[in-house]
Amino acid sequence: MTCAACVRRVENALREVPGVTEVAVNLATARATVSHNAGWAGVEALRQVVADQGYEFLGIPDDAREDPIGAAREKEIKELKARFAVGIVLSGVIFLGSMQHWFPFLMGIPRQPLLVGLFFLTTPVVFWVGSRFFIGAIKAARQRTTDMNTLVAVGALAAWLYSSLATFFPRFFAGAEIMPHVYYDGAALIVTLIILGRLLEAGAKGKTSQAIQRLMGLKPKTARVVREGAETDIPIEALLKGDLVVVRPGEKIPTDGFVISGTSSVDESMLTGESMPVAKEAGTEVFAATINRTGSFTFRATRIGAETALAQIIRLVEEAQGSKAPIQRLADKVASIFVPVVFGIGLLTFLVWYFFVPDPVFSRALLNFVSVLVIACPCALGLATPTAVMVGTGLGAENGILIKGGESLENAYRLRTVVFDKTGTLTRGEPEVTDILPVSGVAPAEVLQAALDIEAVSEHPLARAVLERGKRDGLLAGAVTGFEAVSGLGAKAVRDGKTMLLGNRRFLEGEGIVIGGAQEDAAGSPGGQSSSARQDQRIFPEGGTGAGGDMEDEAARLADEGKTSVFVAEGGRVLGLLGFSDQPKPSAAAAVAALKGMGLKVAMITGDNAGTAKAMGKTLGIDRILAEVLPGEKAAEIRRLREAGEVVAMVGDGINDAPALTAADIGIAIGAGTDVAIEASDITLMQDDLLAVPRAIRLSFETMRTIRQNLFWAFIYNIVGIPIAAGVLYPLWGILLNPEFAAAAMAMSSVSVVSNSLRLRRRWRRIL
Repeated sequence: MTCAACVRRVENALREVPGVTEVAVNLATARATVSHNAGWAGVEALRQVVADQGYEFLGIPDDAREDPIGAAREKEIKELKARFAVGIVLSGVIFLGSMQHWFPFLMGIPRQPLLVGLFFLTTPVVFWVGSRFFIGAIKAARQRTTDMNTLVAVGALAAWLYSSLATFFPRFFAGAEIMPHVYYDGAALIVTLIILGRLLEAGAKGKTSQAIQRLMGLKPKTARVVREGAETDIPIEALLKGDLVVVRPGEKIPTDGFVISGTSSVDESMLTGESMPVAKEAGTEVFAATINRTGSFTFRATRIGAETALAQIIRLVEEAQGSKAPIQRLADKVASIFVPVVFGIGLLTFLVWYFFVPDPVFSRALLNFVSVLVIACPCALGLATPTAVMVGTGLGAENGILIKGGESLENAYRLRTVVFDKTGTLTRGEPEVTDILPVSGVAPAEVLQAALDIEAVSEHPLARAVLERGKRDGLLAGAVTGFEAVSGLGAKAVRDGKTMLLGNRRFLEGEGIVIGGAQEDAAGSPGGQSSSARQDQRIFPEGGTGAGGDMEDEAARLADEGKTSVFVAEGGRVLGLLGFSDQPKPSAAAAVAALKGMGLKVAMITGDNAGTAKAMGKTLGIDRILAEVLPGEKAAEIRRLREAGEVVAMVGDGINDAPALTAADIGIAIGAGTDVAIEASDITLMQDDLLAVPRAIRLSFETMRTIRQNLFWAFIYNIVGIPIAAGVLYPLWGILLNPEFAAAAMAMSSVSVVSNSLRLRRRWRRIL
């Protein structure tokens, strides 16, 4: 494909296929992403439409083979090199003959035989070297439309046809006494220079897709499996789920799975962007194409082929690079009317120069017409967005940042607020029981035992912390019945006929338990102790044995320390309070500071009470806190922020974050989280490093900056170039644009846009 008009034509044709709901064709990659319903017409219908539009159908991407686009591009580059070589040699000879008066050694050749010779040299340049332009123009004409090929073909043909007529019918133009000037050199150089531009453009576009090529090159070819008690090397395509695979030091891991035996360290930088090797032992997960560094180990294959993490990354990057940013719609609209408008300007230019200027000359009017057609290249407009998106998404993939497409990049560019989920995102997600605070007359072990009995069958992170603390203190969980978890509030169960509750204040009060001061004995004070005595014994970290004070005060104190407090009750009576601490991730504070440095507002959303949330926010430098938000309410909070005019990114990792990720303008999922969260997100971070969040947003800023630069220069090029070609500078300074220079400028416009996109790689290295 050569221009945005080609893309639009193919998109419209593919949309006519029965069952197709949406189509996006990428000019830079020559890929079409087709969405369809269950009852669509099938791949053969797509193949026929592509062929009818004059293009070759290269097939559906297949994980088992190499990228067909890469092979087609290599073939195209080889062909362009051959055509350019022929074109430049013949154009050099044609130029010498056309400028006979500049070269004394040619003065002895009669003019008419020389022109005939130039005709025979120019014809193969125009019609063989430049055949792609004529073929493209004919294909477009069959579809009752025009594109860039039409402009080049008409321009070159006009110069060649005029020169041919001047050679064989000179009197038709200039009378019997004057030999008209010919433009064989212009016709030949127009085609040759534009072929050179196509050659440079193809090479540059190949560089923009290096990320995909590198990812595909990572795929292992063989695997060493244990079958019938013996190790056997087999092709990767023959690997089956459940196979035992042996990996030795220095080898690539052939597929995804879990280690069965052995220990090692694995370089996972191709997935996460992190250079530090990751320790592997029995039970840990390994991924295809990562490199085993030290020891040998055996693992069981759990995902093969298109199911592997590498295959999913390749698919995501391909889809991203085949997507369109909303800003591209402007270029598409311009491209849809561009060629007809240029033809109108070209014809107007010819009429003005032939009928309305002093001493009109047909050849001058024709040359200006040709210059307008040749310089007006819509390719730069078509390439401005997709090449930048390709480079940006490719850079992200190489650094563990998977961006779903151009729309995600553009939305991230407009961000004003970044909202972080707390547990598991800003924090490690592995809370520990740090405080056991019983009420008067209750032993700490009794509080922990009650919590242990309730949480023994729960999968909540706090439940795991209770189980770990119970194991450490030598307690065993007792039998309960009627366990019920209440999302975001707590859990309850029945033990020995008594209802047991574990949860926040809101949960207990909803169950009819009022949390006030501690229970008082007959003397009127909790536990019958003085205030000073209670003050000395109110905190029992690591399971102290004294009496507890007022539970509300204790909960407030824990919140001030950034801890989560959970009440434990039995039979309508509060037994005590557990304090949990979840430490921030090492990169959390630095990530928040980096986002603030970019001028973004940062917020935290959590189900914790306000005091705990504020303490954590203070530690990390987050001022805006959305606390006591139930999992089902997170999406509503995000929507409220958007309704207030904020452009919001949500950063999360859990299943309960998925609705909020979807509700945000940009959902950013931590790759260490769940597949559901990753599927719901616009940007996936393959590494559990929050500094990747500002890096991802900064990458989107740089990519959009590049797109805007490309579009600016593409528009300015045509806004300035077309009037100059039409001759607006001639009345003041006598400047006209030779068609050869117009062709060179047109060819370089596309190359400059692609080259500017490639500059993003150098800028990104400096940013990192």
